Amino acid sequence: MDAKDILGLPKSAFPGSQEKKSRPPKEPQRKPDGVSREVYALTGGVLPPLMPNLEPSHLKKRPTVGKEKITWQWLPFTSSARTDSLQLYHWVRVVNGVPPTGDYAFAKYNKSVDVLKYTDEEYEKHLTDNAWSKEETDQLFELCEKFDLRFIAIADRFPSDRTVEELKSRYYSVTRKLLIARAASPEDVANHPIVKEQFNAKHETERKRALSAVLSQTKLQERKDSEILAEAKRIMESRTPNKAADEVELQGHSEVGSGEKATGVGEDVSPVTASIDAPPVIPDTSSIPANLRMQKVYLRSNALDQMLQAVSTASGRTNIHIEQMIQDLSVNLKPKVPTKAVCAEHLELRKEILTLLNLQKQMQKLTEATGSRERPHSEAPATPKRSNRDVDRPFGSDAGGFGGERTGKRDQKRKAPGRFGEPPPSPPQSKRPRKYKASD
Repeated sequence: MDAKDILGLPKSAFPGSQEKKSRPPKEPQRKPDGVSREVYALTGGVLPPLMPNLEPSHLKKRPTVGKEKITWQWLPFTSSARTDSLQLYHWVRVVNGVPPTGDYAFAKYNKSVDVLKYTDEEYEKHLTDNAWSKEETDQLFELCEKFDLRFIAIADRFPSDRTVEELKSRYYSVTRKLLIARAASPEDVANHPIVKEQFNAKHETERKRALSAVLSQTKLQERKDSEILAEAKRIMESRTPNKAADEVELQGHSEVGSGEKATGVGEDVSPVTASIDAPPVIPDTSSIPANLRMQKVYLRSNALDQMLQAVSTASGRTNIHIEQMIQDLSVNLKPKVPTKAVCAEHLELRKEILTLLNLQKQMQKLTEATGSRERPHSEAPATPKRSNRDVDRPFGSDAGGFGGERTGKRDQKRKAPGRFGEPPPSPPQSKRPRKYKASD
């Protein structure tokens, strides 16, 4: 027995050389489907759960709330909206036995109208009206203050037979006069709604009558009205160019008339002076297509082509001549700054060039027609001169052979009568002898 046996130490010199316990081999984990290789390498195969893991026992526990004891009690309350200090009762939520304090929660919705009151002196000075007495006006203002300008209820309780529009007109006219009379200057109350917008009883009556007529319409009447409105809209769209031209013409006449009035009635004004003094006429915008005029905002650079198509009625060759003349005048085919005035002037220039081309064509046709009329009809065209090929040649004339026969035929052709010469000779008689009849 040695010290190792006493101490219970192993007898081997190196304890690390002892055989290690064999661990069971780990089963290889397979990467789940739908997970990329990078995510699987980062998470180590342990993916987070899709739903939180909660034990059912935790759901049955009551939440820990502060130590508040809430009860509902039947308690009295008063409202500042009432002037009679009436006390009522309602259920109130009480926390820890302490009832809520303060005003009634719905008292803030009590809105009252400040109705002006007048004195007898103000009434006699500013508010007298032949259609209304002072007693009726006093009753009207008392009911307006009591019912907060609810004129339907006021008209129902008013002693005399007055319509709602009459009651409104009287109240607002009196209030308007009081505001103006009590103000230091009219400018101080100029922006007040009652002063700025005066009540119109006639307009209000007509509005109610129209509303009643609309609400009492049948389906058939509504369909007919919609058809009439659609037809009127179509007519207005078709008449829009003519209307714009008429407005421009009327504006030009009015400006010229104002210029004539400014020069004086009895003065003689020359046409040159009148044309110089007259203001420039606004260019006609009737050439703008109707679909563009219906739009509030559009780009004139994109709409210029449509405007040219709407105005131009010439052929393709004429348009080429127009563009050539525009280039000769050192003008751009499309304006660089297509404002309303520039586009109108550009279209006017194209119209004038087209008119010029038409006049040139008419002038050319007229000149040709005049030249053909001046030439006399009896004058015969000059006889063309004979060329060297038509001169008789003596080749073969003596022999009388083939050459002479050709020459004779050529001479016979040349001796044919002219266009306006002697009448042609009678055709030669046939070589066949004439057959005589038995009578001969």
